[in-house]
Amino acid sequence: MSRLFPHPKDSYPPVYLKDTDLDLPEHVMNTGLRYSHFKTIARGGKCLIQSCRDYHLSRTVAYKSLLKEIADDPFEQKRFLREARVTAMLQHPNTIPIYELSRDSRRHYYFTMKLVEGYTLREVLDTSGEEGTLPVDGYGFHRMVTILIQVANALDYAHSHRVIHRDVKPANILMGPFGEVLLLDWGLAKVWDESPEDVPEMPLLADADPSLTSQGKLQGTALYMSPEQIDESVDIDHRADIYSLGVVLYEILSGQHMISGDKVHEVLEKARNVTPPRPSEIAVDRDIPRQLEDICMRCIAKNPDERIQTARELVAALRNWRLRWAAQTR
Repeated sequence: MSRLFPHPKDSYPPVYLKDTDLDLPEHVMNTGLRYSHFKTIARGGKCLIQSCRDYHLSRTVAYKSLLKEIADDPFEQKRFLREARVTAMLQHPNTIPIYELSRDSRRHYYFTMKLVEGYTLREVLDTSGEEGTLPVDGYGFHRMVTILIQVANALDYAHSHRVIHRDVKPANILMGPFGEVLLLDWGLAKVWDESPEDVPEMPLLADADPSLTSQGKLQGTALYMSPEQIDESVDIDHRADIYSLGVVLYEILSGQHMISGDKVHEVLEKARNVTPPRPSEIAVDRDIPRQLEDICMRCIAKNPDERIQTARELVAALRNWRLRWAAQTR
């Protein structure tokens, strides 16, 4: 069994960098003959997501493209291609189905995917405590743990194919109205390669927003990055995702970010060197389950060897807490 990837090498084929980053043919498709009735769903710092009608299949889909100001940027194009292909290759109930990857009439990349209407975990956490939102008690924690189990299952599947997400955070966890839980945005994924990754040198700005995904050599979102990810360790493995999901759990339990700081350099320094207090020490008004808190603290250990070692092990631990909680509330 490999320490880097906890599954037998011959059981699951790896996702290769040469396949995820291969450029598209130069042909131009007249998307106007297939897609119409575009409506904006979300606009981020780099991408635009729209709903549109797919006339070939007679259904409404989500259409994702780079913003026009960065649509010709080679780095963003590579990340965009990787997101589409990695998501398509990881065919799991907790990843979103990809339908098509191509160029439009302006030769800009786009891909279409399943349209899921719902809320991100970021939106839920930002409104927690308001009327009609998640209660901060055992029932609320139970609901959140159910969501995290599905995210961890997606990570377990990805890790079995030697893919590390590297940007696990509440904004990338989508919850649909029929119980769907989807782990989004695989654009920063680390995939299997026999040679070092060819990533352009684009340093992180010292005054950037730590809640936003950075671009360039330092990959990830500062608030959720593991120490080894910050240090750009060549030995980074799947346990970086365990750390990030632990940070998400910390935020669920405590109701606040695990690390405070307005500037990226402040957050990174604390992530490297400061052990955060237990959630119960800063959220004294919450009845935080001790077992769940212990799981969280094991996930966010600075030393990867001291963490819960696999996503599968994390799933088992969370399920065990959920079963105990259910038994106690009967």
